[in-house]
Amino acid sequence: MDTRIIKGVLGLATLAWAVFEFIDGNIASGIFITLLAALIIFFVFRSVRVLVAFLQLRRQKFDSAKKWLDRINENHLFQRQQAYYYYLRGLSESQTNVSQAEKYFKRALKLGLKQTYDKAVAKLQLAMIAASKRRKREAMNLIADVKKLDKKKMLKEQIKMAQQAMKRI
Repeated sequence: MDTRIIKGVLGLATLAWAVFEFIDGNIASGIFITLLAALIIFFVFRSVRVLVAFLQLRRQKFDSAKKWLDRINENHLFQRQQAYYYYLRGLSESQTNVSQAEKYFKRALKLGLKQTYDKAVAKLQLAMIAASKRRKREAMNLIADVKKLDKKKMLKEQIKMAQQAMKRI
């Protein structure tokens, strides 16, 4: 059974319990249970395993992140969660299997990443992969897209490194 349904039913039941507590006059416990219901409903729309894998990648623990990502059934995720699943999968695979990472990044961009920074990182990774595979025109187009997406200039150094790699081709 889909875990989203179970979480949703559990969240709605907890919310009904909170309403009952308010009607019964237990305001403090009603507020606490409402917060608990909000937390449960939040996790209907966010996969805990994706969040843990993201934290593991931020700590540069790629093996641990892969283990967490392997536990996820991507068919049970919403479309935006699937995009981030493939994005994280691509980041973890980029260390070992470049061609597989390319597939994951393309799939993540197709499904739609929410943050422009994440889109920029995915396109920058694709540009680096294209450069390593001697596809200069594709890499140049991707770097141009990254420059447009990187409004805060957070990827300035990585863009310079990618352009220097392009000169060597």
